[in-house]
Amino acid sequence: MLKMKIIGKRKILLCLFCFLTVASAVAQVGDRRSEIAFGFNAGVALNKITFEPTIKQNYHVAPTMGMTFRYTCEKYFKTVCALQVELNYTRLGWTEDIVNFDNEPLPETYTRNQNYIELPLLARLGWGREVKGFMGYFFAGPQIGWCINETEKRNQWTLNAEGHPSRPNNMYAQYDMPIENKFDYGITAGLGCELHTKIGHFMIDGRYYFALSDIYGNSKRDVFERSANGTILVKFTYLFNLRADKTPRR
Repeated sequence: MLKMKIIGKRKILLCLFCFLTVASAVAQVGDRRSEIAFGFNAGVALNKITFEPTIKQNYHVAPTMGMTFRYTCEKYFKTVCALQVELNYTRLGWTEDIVNFDNEPLPETYTRNQNYIELPLLARLGWGREVKGFMGYFFAGPQIGWCINETEKRNQWTLNAEGHPSRPNNMYAQYDMPIENKFDYGITAGLGCELHTKIGHFMIDGRYYFALSDIYGNSKRDVFERSANGTILVKFTYLFNLRADKTPRR
């Protein structure tokens, strides 16, 4: 099983490398652009952690915010190519949906908040108006992150005779277990829409982050075989030009 996971991760990384290579090649044969923009982003992150063995969860909903830098380099036919780099703060973690052995909800609650500094490196392909209008775009690329700290919230629990909370699959080892792997890495991809105006660029996008790393150890001696972040994000971004391109455009 571990070998299959490694092969799967290699395939994903190979596909990502091919995508970035193709995007780079396209960007070298089109009409040159040279626009640099900088700004800020903010939004909401809905996270679940893929635990194996499974832990039942609701979405962990929390803020994300940061800075965005974009370099628009080429236009190939109708495709505008750009490189986008972000430096973000995002709160991840998980919120448990606690039930009893009959799968009935209990009033007990548990939330783990994990605060990350994240760095996505995105290749962006856009279609539409370059000035005074709308442009749709697709982006994808690798992302790394570092967990700077974590906290947990719980209410009063009912414990069994052994002093543990009662859970359907007897999974309670995660409680009070600190994160073991603070370095996080994976792949981000998404779609968005941009409005170009005289005062800057206004964007909204939806994206998904698929972690290739685990927050806990995954050896045979460890509790979990898998413990990876999976995040849905909705972001609003405002950019202003640091250097505008003077090439005639529409």
